[in-house]
Amino acid sequence: MDHQFILEIEQQLRELSLLMKRKEREILHHFPITQQQFFVLMLLTEYGDMTIGELSQKCCLACSTMTDLIDRMEKNQVVKRIRGERDRRIVNIHLLPRGEELIIQVMEARRQYLSNVLSHLSTEERVMIKKLLSSVYEKMKELS
Repeated sequence: MDHQFILEIEQQLRELSLLMKRKEREILHHFPITQQQFFVLMLLTEYGDMTIGELSQKCCLACSTMTDLIDRMEKNQVVKRIRGERDRRIVNIHLLPRGEELIIQVMEARRQYLSNVLSHLSTEERVMIKKLLSSVYEKMKELS
């Protein structure tokens, strides 16, 4: 495959990712939550209760950093620590209703932004983008 073509695709994907992260940061400015905290809430939504060690691993953060992050999130009443019933040494992080509501609000703001961007494209272009992104995603997942 053409080397220049690959370089251009990689650059476009990187720039698109950067634009999405900037917009996410801008959106999150309107909510009492940081990007890292939002990512933790999304993980808890997707996987259910997790230990600090599991969250640290998925976020690529040190356990001490994750502990501080969870402390702040617990103070904001978006998560709470729950000790294991069988083994009290195990502490799981549980998503609270306020955290769920924040996710819903942030995701709605993100969808509104994306809807606005996509509204400038034709129906055919939107369908093509969805199909191509799905195809690239599936191939990347398969090769990972």
